[in-house]
Amino acid sequence: MQIILDDLTGPEITQLLSEHMADMHSVSPPESCHVLGIDSLRSPNVTFWSGWEDSQLLGCGALQELPDQAGEVKSMRTAEKHLRKGVAAKLLQHIVEEAKRRGYQQLLLETGSMLEFKPARELYRRFGFVECPPFGSYVEDPNSVYFRLTLAARTNSYQS
Repeated sequence: MQIILDDLTGPEITQLLSEHMADMHSVSPPESCHVLGIDSLRSPNVTFWSGWEDSQLLGCGALQELPDQAGEVKSMRTAEKHLRKGVAAKLLQHIVEEAKRRGYQQLLLETGSMLEFKPARELYRRFGFVECPPFGSYVEDPNSVYFRLTLAARTNSYQS
């Protein structure tokens, strides 16, 4: 899978994000649906990637910059016919590595508490994310689960 920085203009990514938006709204009450629309994903503080194999879109994910050397994982989505093939894990690994490269101290995310989100929660736990209280503008919500991954502090050491 090739992961590319995506400008969110291609028809394939527009379709995948439309499906993502519709799916999130179908399983989450409006007050608990925190999915970003395509215009919000184009914000300067969001970096968006898509994963491809040849000319086929496999999935996507984003990293939103937060204050205090932190980032939030957003818009993780795997194309339906590529579920359970490791697409999300590869995209999440890419996002974690980018967050470390940027010097972020932690990664945060919100996902649903419903059964439909169980595979996502399991993925995040496999990567070392642990549940945490709501962050930023999020509030306690029985339909949401919040996660944090503490990233190793970068050290710049010089040895002669």
